[in-house]
Amino acid sequence: MNKVSIIGAGMTGSTAAHWLAEREFADVALVDVVEGMPQGKALDMLEAMPIIGKDVSIVGSNDYAATKNSDVVIITAGIARKPGMSRDDLLKTNAEIVGNAALEALKHSPDAIFIILTNPLDTMAYLAMKKTGLPRERVIGQAGVLDSARMRAFIAMETSVSVENINCYVLGGHGDEMVPLTRHSNIAGVPLNEYIAADRLHAIVERTRKGGGEVINLLKTGSAFYAPSAALAQMTEAILKDKHLIVPASAYVTGEYGLNDMYFGVPVQLGRGGMERIIEYSLNDDEKAMLQKSAAAVRETHDALKNLVGLG
Repeated sequence: MNKVSIIGAGMTGSTAAHWLAEREFADVALVDVVEGMPQGKALDMLEAMPIIGKDVSIVGSNDYAATKNSDVVIITAGIARKPGMSRDDLLKTNAEIVGNAALEALKHSPDAIFIILTNPLDTMAYLAMKKTGLPRERVIGQAGVLDSARMRAFIAMETSVSVENINCYVLGGHGDEMVPLTRHSNIAGVPLNEYIAADRLHAIVERTRKGGGEVINLLKTGSAFYAPSAALAQMTEAILKDKHLIVPASAYVTGEYGLNDMYFGVPVQLGRGGMERIIEYSLNDDEKAMLQKSAAAVRETHDALKNLVGLG
């Protein structure tokens, strides 16, 4: 049986464990610093397995030794920005959490593929790769799968077409500057701009960009976890099953789309070795301009991280 370890047993981490266990993809280890919490969630989940007829092991621990021999390590650990907290404070705190989690997990699973979810997403993936010294193929950020899924959901609501017929591609940084590629997205092969009126499509693009904030505003406390964790499960399945699945994800670019030395949302092909390749779309001038604007925002956060923690 494959093994997946999830560092951070909060709502997103534990729900990702639920998706994975329910589908019998892998044995799961949940690790968190809070004593008893990962153990309790893991035990509760394990006791659900006989009901749904799934034979998987689910363990919770405060010790990284529980992650030994993982095929995939998912890092969701980190703090949310609190009132009065500066962006640099958040960046520094989460950099310490993610950097330590990646190094500790790597000690016990030297061959694992790492998927990073902690925000600021692109920059935390960059940190994990630099801290561990792993090749770019083995450190991937989860962002575009979620953003594209939100867009697909909104398109389905607008058109009353099955989500299975809707293909959407959202590139760029995971934030307000993300780049929904409406020209490359389609409904059963028909481009979105031929299917949906321009004003409605524009509204859907804007809702997609602010999708995470919309959920936060409704919840009042906490943030989205069902869709982000489902996205983690899809990426994990693609890796474990060597599916060669193409999804939008945050990857380290070395010249693709004219960008270098940064993590950025691009279409990637996932298989057993992690990121197999980056697919480059042909972009028009408007799309290139949006991508450059998004890249500038991501690079700004990368540079802030380098100054804070001294990354080369």
